[in-house]
Amino acid sequence: MERDSSDEEDDGQHLIHQNDTKPISQNRRRSSLDIEDLDSRAPRKRRPMAKIKRGHLLAVLVALSVVVVVLLFKEHVFGSNERDSTGELMRESELRALFLLRQQRSELRTLWDSALSGSDTFHNASSLSVGNSSAGFSKHVEYGPFFEDVKASIARQMKLNRDIQEVLLLPHKPGNSSVEASGGDKDDVNFGINSYDRCRKVDQNVADRKTIEWEPKPDKYLLAICTSGQMSNHLICLEKHMFFAAVLGRTLVIPSASVDYQFDRVLDIDSINQCVGRKVVVPFKEFAEIKKNHLRIDRFICYFSMPQPCFMDDEHVKKLKDLGISMGKPESPWDEDVKEPKKRTIQDVKAKFTADDNVIAIGDVFFADVEKDWVMQSGGPIAHKCKTLIEPNRLIRLTAQRFVQTFLGKDFIALHFRRHGFLKFCNAKKPSCFYPIPQAADCIKRVVERAHAPVIYLSTDAAESETGLLQMLTFIDGKTVPLVKRPERNSAEKWDALLYRHGLDGDSQVDAMLDKTICALSSVFIGTSSSTFTEDILRLRKDWGSASLCDEYLCQGEESNFIAEGE
Repeated sequence: MERDSSDEEDDGQHLIHQNDTKPISQNRRRSSLDIEDLDSRAPRKRRPMAKIKRGHLLAVLVALSVVVVVLLFKEHVFGSNERDSTGELMRESELRALFLLRQQRSELRTLWDSALSGSDTFHNASSLSVGNSSAGFSKHVEYGPFFEDVKASIARQMKLNRDIQEVLLLPHKPGNSSVEASGGDKDDVNFGINSYDRCRKVDQNVADRKTIEWEPKPDKYLLAICTSGQMSNHLICLEKHMFFAAVLGRTLVIPSASVDYQFDRVLDIDSINQCVGRKVVVPFKEFAEIKKNHLRIDRFICYFSMPQPCFMDDEHVKKLKDLGISMGKPESPWDEDVKEPKKRTIQDVKAKFTADDNVIAIGDVFFADVEKDWVMQSGGPIAHKCKTLIEPNRLIRLTAQRFVQTFLGKDFIALHFRRHGFLKFCNAKKPSCFYPIPQAADCIKRVVERAHAPVIYLSTDAAESETGLLQMLTFIDGKTVPLVKRPERNSAEKWDALLYRHGLDGDSQVDAMLDKTICALSSVFIGTSSSTFTEDILRLRKDWGSASLCDEYLCQGEESNFIAEGE
């Protein structure tokens, strides 16, 4: 036991006093005044202080050495057994844990094999969401998305199992060659576990696409008439007109900007001809130059007869006449209601719309239900060498790519959040497609958790009050998931320079097409049910091969948790 310095000094003083005291000499008597002087003059005798201290220290060191030897001996004799016993128990526990993990992995493998065997059954349902979408969303199997979630969960658990095994094996690998790894990595590769992606791209089976050759007859034209809705409706209408033109063997005339949208600002019309390999479409201006003094619609055929012929009002007829087009009275070959379109076939179209006239017009075919499975397949129904015939022009595509590279990166979710004017429209449907912001945020977060995406591109017409609340409520694990919108033009930013240089900036239709293109490039897309803007994005994703298993409508399968009363 150590002693402090004060104790050692006291002991030293006591030892000196006992061993160094002598009787005062009888021959000389010293006075009290003489003490210091005598001491200074008398020869100082060596005191044994240092010798005693060294002996004391040596004794302490010997004692400590004995203690250390005893402790080491005890540790060697008794502790080694205890340590060996504990180490053996730890080793047995680790090996037992490995055995249980491998048993668990075997059972998970069985579940994984069962999941894979059921993939063909559920593939169509999981590839696209349930609903009556004109973009071809599957509606005949209801359990696909849940089934994909189960497979994703199994894959995650098997990866976690493998990681735990690796941690347990780590201490044994250097000194025990008899302990072997589970071989999980090799098996995972063979069974596709490592590469399994819950939100992987959908295989569109383009090689099995059913197509028709588009071979227009000389001097036979079909003038497209599209009147329903806004740009997205008109693009879908234009795509269906292409199918009609191919079936009837006619060149399609793209409508004039005087009566329709300025399609040449958002589409590359020449690329359509290049994709098909022959001239199959012409802009109205070129058509007018060909016909010159004989600009006439020889036969005006209405696909829908109700609620009004061709779904066209008098104002549209006037605009056509102002272009110098003469025409007869529109006619309809059958009774067809826009609200209840009948399923029609190619044979029906040939029988009712075939004519010897040089120029015919058909309007409006947006709601037409003709060979839907054929028309809505990936790439469309017409034979061509491109991914799709109707797509944004190259300037818009490049601008969208530059925006993604600048703000979003490879993995991002795109959300089309339609709000303006949609409340009354949705509440007239059963169920409503308009959701309160907190409910919408919960639905979005579920998709984010599935896709593991760091950012969301927001395409919306919602007010700042709505998008601000949506941003506040969109978080995962306490971290906000940013909602990114296209910023206003800034000369310091160069991602939109192409549009600016070509005079396409500030055009609302170009902006809308740019939004669609960005959404079509996303790794996962959340759309708004009953919106043709969403449907056109889904068409592009399907045709471009970017459609994901996690694509879905916002809050799909849920009903709005609060619905306002009608007026």
